[in-house]
Amino acid sequence: MTDVKADISSTASMSLNSAGSDDGSEPAVQHPMNPRVEAKIKALCQRTGLVMKQENGQRKYTNPALTGKPEKGTEIFIGKLPRDLFEDELYPVLESYGPAFELRMMLDFNGNNRGFCFVTYQTRNESQAALKGINNFEIRKGRLLGACQSVDNCRLFVGGIPKSKKRDEIMEEMKKVTEGVVDVIVYPSAADKSKNRGFSFVEYKDHKAAAMARRKLMPGRIQLWGHQIAVDWAEPEIEVEESVMETVKILYVRNLMLHTSEDTLEAAFAKVTGKGTIERVKKIRDYAFVHFNTRDNALKAMKELNNGMIDGALVEVVLAKPVDRDSYVRHSRASERKVIQAPQMPMLLAYGDTAAQSLAAAQAQNVYAGAPMYYQMYQPAMMQEGVRQR
Repeated sequence: MTDVKADISSTASMSLNSAGSDDGSEPAVQHPMNPRVEAKIKALCQRTGLVMKQENGQRKYTNPALTGKPEKGTEIFIGKLPRDLFEDELYPVLESYGPAFELRMMLDFNGNNRGFCFVTYQTRNESQAALKGINNFEIRKGRLLGACQSVDNCRLFVGGIPKSKKRDEIMEEMKKVTEGVVDVIVYPSAADKSKNRGFSFVEYKDHKAAAMARRKLMPGRIQLWGHQIAVDWAEPEIEVEESVMETVKILYVRNLMLHTSEDTLEAAFAKVTGKGTIERVKKIRDYAFVHFNTRDNALKAMKELNNGMIDGALVEVVLAKPVDRDSYVRHSRASERKVIQAPQMPMLLAYGDTAAQSLAAAQAQNVYAGAPMYYQMYQPAMMQEGVRQR
């Protein structure tokens, strides 16, 4: 099941960046429908109240009965569709979890589906229920659907940046060569806090701006400060349900000095929350996890120490993010592929995986990312543990 999900997640990432006309790569094509298909779709719209419009290589359905905007994170990618399947066969499965806010069936030049579609629900509860129910659903005998969260990615990874460059310099340079830049995220080197790690993450105002920037920055087209750069989509954060995050009492601390000890960290945090409030501290290279006895103490420490100084380093302190095994494996595989493609890409490993930690220690410094660790919820002693990923 993990391999199926990984394949679907990878396909979803590629499809999201190519489907539709966000990056202007696909011309608007009106695919003719044969009378039989047209009759089926007309009957579907009459039964459900959906309104269909065919444009830009897709049949797009909207629901006039649902007003306002859908909640964030409610779009799902559905893959492995039989190529001769039409919406009248698929929609009864989708609506069993709630009415669709929007459905986009991606089409080829013959008017058949391209093997995938996107469906948006109005609430996150509906979309999460649909995600679990649709993935591996047998739409026809022996034909299982694949589903995963769709992410409207607005962030690019840019490698090959001179390590002497500061955030403001990178921001200025990126604004010169691309449009729509809203933020630049830079991590200091683990060994020398005055230098960056040779890469940054660039956030754009929307997916279209990010897609246009990615196309413009592809290798060989533009150099920054005379350096060849590597550009790719940043790996999106793993989404964790709010109900789960509300129980987290573990903090993730980033950008520590290599020589900072666990005892030093415990003393710094205990100074804020008091003696006996910290259950455990685990430091790995230049980041750490601090476990508190209560969530209130974790929040108090985060508020006090985030963007503060510990042992001579400006640190970031956030709530850790717990993830399940499947999410970790998919994220790790995607990032490992990027390490192979571009040596300066960050690599994701699991806290608690000693083999992975040994591998991390052997990597060159420019490979080692600012936040490569996720806790895995399947580990019995770590059911509430996690880490945040940019």
